[in-house]
Amino acid sequence: MNGEAVRKTILTGLMIGSEISRFSKWDRKNYFYPDMPKNYQISQYDLPLCVHGTVEIKLDGGQTKKIGVTRAHLEEDVAKNFHFESTSGVDFNRAGTPLMEIVSEPDMRTPDDAFAYLTALREILVSGDISDCDMEKGQMRCDSNVSVRPTGQKEFGEKVEIKNMNTISGVRRALAYEIQRQTAALQKGEKISQETRRWDDATGKTSVMRTKEYAHDYRYFPEPDLMPVVVSDEMLAEIRNLLPELPEAKRQRFITQYGLPEYDAEVLVALAADYYESAEPLKGNPKAIANWIINDLLGKLTESKRTIAESPIPAGALSKLIYLIESGKINGKIAKEVFAEMFASGKAPDVIIKEKGLVQVSDAGALEGFIEEAIAKNPKSVADFKAGNDAAINFLKGQVMKLSKGKANPQLVGEILLRKLKGG
Repeated sequence: MNGEAVRKTILTGLMIGSEISRFSKWDRKNYFYPDMPKNYQISQYDLPLCVHGTVEIKLDGGQTKKIGVTRAHLEEDVAKNFHFESTSGVDFNRAGTPLMEIVSEPDMRTPDDAFAYLTALREILVSGDISDCDMEKGQMRCDSNVSVRPTGQKEFGEKVEIKNMNTISGVRRALAYEIQRQTAALQKGEKISQETRRWDDATGKTSVMRTKEYAHDYRYFPEPDLMPVVVSDEMLAEIRNLLPELPEAKRQRFITQYGLPEYDAEVLVALAADYYESAEPLKGNPKAIANWIINDLLGKLTESKRTIAESPIPAGALSKLIYLIESGKINGKIAKEVFAEMFASGKAPDVIIKEKGLVQVSDAGALEGFIEEAIAKNPKSVADFKAGNDAAINFLKGQVMKLSKGKANPQLVGEILLRKLKGG
């Protein structure tokens, strides 16, 4: 038995409001598939570690909905099947390792509900350091049961299980197809069979894998080689101390503490919460650091297929860049150039500025030379401004920036230009 897996399952239960079973046991689930050659899987049947619970999801329009959780239990993982054109293979490397299974209630009515549920659940699991939950790496997997029924019918229709979905968006696509397939079949008077189907993301279709067994077909019986789990008061208190700040609470705190818009808080909590909070000086301009993370850093990380944990720019270095902008050392245009070099080389912003001679020109005497040259070379724009076309000054500002190779302080350029054009 893996003690850490037990503790992480209990922590998951606490995060989603489950009842933690003080006594749970292990069972053998018997079945005959090539991914489990001993023909049974160690699992939990009638006494799982965690029972009940809820995951709150956000719907379009800002509404919320609670999705019930039936149980969270531990079982042993099985092997992975690979299917090729004319052969199949089985990879046993992960077989026998602990796997936590979370079973939801049938509270989802649309593919978008399922997408929101998986997204919210993933955020909770990542926040508790349960897993990185990268579906493409197999760290989080999802099997979906789908059934349709005529409007007004109380009983659920026959359910179909879908497997082989490697992304959360893939789950949404698979569900949309399967709902449409089952609906069309029922409208033609066809019968839906309880079965397991495979999702092919390339073709956008599901296909039959096997006829699904019912629970009694698994012939569960108690696992004789593993002791039951008794959760003591001390153990539960120890795990409860590990409870993190949950994503929704963190979103609300980011909005109130840092004055961020709801969208910024959503993105940061989902993708870069710790990075954001470790950045300085947050108290000076928390919105500026949020903008750079969301609009610049996350985009570059996505392009290079890296996570925020793999960022070549430490949070403190990004904060230093923002400080250099706000203190007038560099302007926004130079900052973009420095940021690109920081991402490519990992160097600190002040080192890059020194090496490339990118310090912003804020000396009025030096700027006046560029401004005089711009005025002399562009008499038409000067005349347009004096004739009442205030927008003409923007062209002149651009010429000054060009002459200074982007190093001029834009605000100071505007002030001196305005004074000179008005005869001051």
